Amino acid sequence: MVKVTRPSPRLGPVRSALVAGVLVLVSVGAAVPGAAADPDRTFRMTDPRITESSGLAASRAHPGVYWTHNDQDEPRVFGVDSRTGETVATITMRGVGEPRDMEAISVGADGNIYVGDIGDNLGGTWEHVWIYRFPEPKRLADATVDATQFTVKYADGPRDAEALMVHPTTGRVYIASKNEDGGGLYEGPAKLTPGGTNTFTRVGEVPWVTDGAFSPDGRELVLRSYFSARGYAWKNGRLGADHRVRAPIQGQAESVSYTLDGSALMFGTEGVRGEVERVDVGKGGGSSGGGGSAGNGSAADDGAGTDGGNLTIGAVVVIGAAVLFLGFRRRRRGA
Repeated sequence: MVKVTRPSPRLGPVRSALVAGVLVLVSVGAAVPGAAADPDRTFRMTDPRITESSGLAASRAHPGVYWTHNDQDEPRVFGVDSRTGETVATITMRGVGEPRDMEAISVGADGNIYVGDIGDNLGGTWEHVWIYRFPEPKRLADATVDATQFTVKYADGPRDAEALMVHPTTGRVYIASKNEDGGGLYEGPAKLTPGGTNTFTRVGEVPWVTDGAFSPDGRELVLRSYFSARGYAWKNGRLGADHRVRAPIQGQAESVSYTLDGSALMFGTEGVRGEVERVDVGKGGGSSGGGGSAGNGSAADDGAGTDGGNLTIGAVVVIGAAVLFLGFRRRRRGA
């Protein structure tokens, strides 16, 4: 008996078109900026221990990772990967007292992380507050590190504050006080000393502030509040001309950080699974609002850098596949 070998079935034109469409869709989804694997995109924190994220700072040693902390907590900070929202390092500070109200975090050009235990919900009654400093870890893992504690006072008396910023060029530390009627920008000494009191002097007037961040080049300072944000030109250690910065509307607007490359601002909020939302920075130093989504009240215009762009491209590919499908069906019927 002769065995007849049948030719392997070939994909028809319709199937070929559909397969091609799917492959294109997959490849486009993988190549479009903003895919899940890209860092510095809008994300949510997944760690159930992070319930009151009060500060946010882009890591200098680990691109795409952001340092944050709770306000009422142990002396610890969390490194969160913006690609996944997962905690990739928990750093416990050793050698400092029990924190009262940690409200801010910043990474200096000296390779150190600065944590501001500067909150005072009693309206400014603490005689002093603290800043903690420790080297940013070279490896992302849970660890206990030795930290230095600095005692801080204000030249014009106690203040409630939630914003601490380290200038990326001079290394000088600044604090912005929080007051509904307007606060002050305070400049620390040229070098913090652990052995005595570090007096911060008022050098400018600012609105109600919940956090702030210097641009990576040190030429702009952004300060945010619960409902808005403003950018200030920074020159010779003083505030210059200011302008509005587009910021998302968030339930508990607590934090802000520039991305490491300065291309965007990351706005954070408190709460379980707190969201950090990206807003692209415009050419003039402000923000274009490209990272927000209309669903949560963000002032986004064109959807650049959001998942909406991916969905639009995906829809175009699917429609194209459908057109090919219908075209081949007509050809077969007319044959």
